[in-house]
Amino acid sequence: MGDERGCAGDRMEAEGTKRAALLRQITEEGGFAFVSSVEKAAAGDIRAAEAAREMAWEQLHSGPWNEVVPAWRDAYAMACLHMAEIKSSGGERHEALRTLDMGLIMGGLLFRAELDAAINRITATPSDGQESAIAGFGLGSDGGADASKWEAGLCTNKDPQEALRILPSKSLAGKRIERRALISFETFISDYFLRQIPVIITGCMEQWPACTKWKDINYLKQIVGDRTVPVEVGKNYVCTEWKQELITFSEFLERIGSHECPENTTYLAQHPLFDQISQLKEDILVPDYCYAGGGELKPLNAWFGPIGTVTPLHHDPHHNILAQQVVGRKYIRLYPASLSDKLYPHDESMLFNTSQVDLDHIDAEAFPNIENLEFLDCVLDEGEMLYIPQKWWHYVRSLSTSFSVSFWWSAATPEDK
Repeated sequence: MGDERGCAGDRMEAEGTKRAALLRQITEEGGFAFVSSVEKAAAGDIRAAEAAREMAWEQLHSGPWNEVVPAWRDAYAMACLHMAEIKSSGGERHEALRTLDMGLIMGGLLFRAELDAAINRITATPSDGQESAIAGFGLGSDGGADASKWEAGLCTNKDPQEALRILPSKSLAGKRIERRALISFETFISDYFLRQIPVIITGCMEQWPACTKWKDINYLKQIVGDRTVPVEVGKNYVCTEWKQELITFSEFLERIGSHECPENTTYLAQHPLFDQISQLKEDILVPDYCYAGGGELKPLNAWFGPIGTVTPLHHDPHHNILAQQVVGRKYIRLYPASLSDKLYPHDESMLFNTSQVDLDHIDAEAFPNIENLEFLDCVLDEGEMLYIPQKWWHYVRSLSTSFSVSFWWSAATPEDK
């Protein structure tokens, strides 16, 4: 008992030290009003808590994201903690949970442990409304219809020939990406990683709980349903109508079930979902292949959406084990990094890694080189993973409802050794 009290006291002292240091930083940045408001918020003043959160939010949006002073990201997380505590003590469970998720999504790392702990306290005992929604999902007429839509979405385009009707010209007609079953780490390094050659690896995911659990919409609703996540809405990120929204995961699942219009396609794309929701991270394993080159593993990203989601032709700065394809199927087309000059990258700094070519509707007059370029492609099925070498260009289209995970990592440089 004494040891527990001592640990709790040490935690409170550490939190108090972090808090005091951050407030000094914010004061040095001219945030006197924020400091005053957050002190009142700590005493339970809801108006002061809202004011502190709004002030931090304004700082997060005062310019380009990479130019935001890191202390203000931590300040936003702190303000969310105070606001959520007040909301939770007043019985506003959903508002408290949304506030904490915003702290995780937009805030810094300083108070991540406190945000996670607060979420665990709130979610430990589901609200009555949540319990009844979960218990009834898939049992009544409406729930059964939703579950049937979900299962139907997972089963579309199982025949690659059927998928050809929605794929870009020349798809699956040329060179395919090689498939290998459960290759050794040494073979992966010598035959693919060092030679910068893509490969599909099969048989590596049988032990993943996700391969079974994520096919069950009831499980997803129970674990993630009340959580707030960022989604993309629109055909893809280069379209003018494209936008981002913050919605609950349950709302997101409903949109997948009612997906009809491409312009309103909702996609949870390139989001570090597993840092935000630790229960889902327990369902997956990091492949050993991601340690090739002795580099650093980057945050794990989730890609979850209905049939028809498209990631336009682009390249990434890291090596990628894509989409441990957990649920559903995706078509993927690859062009080597050596062809970069012929793939018409955008001139804008924000899109320099994205091609101007829309592979679904190629403008041969504007982009004459693209038609004759050789590429590799495949349909990536459930239980398969694809290695995409650093800087290789890739286009991705979902052929069904699809839930994927991508593992980025950077190889060590000579200076690191």
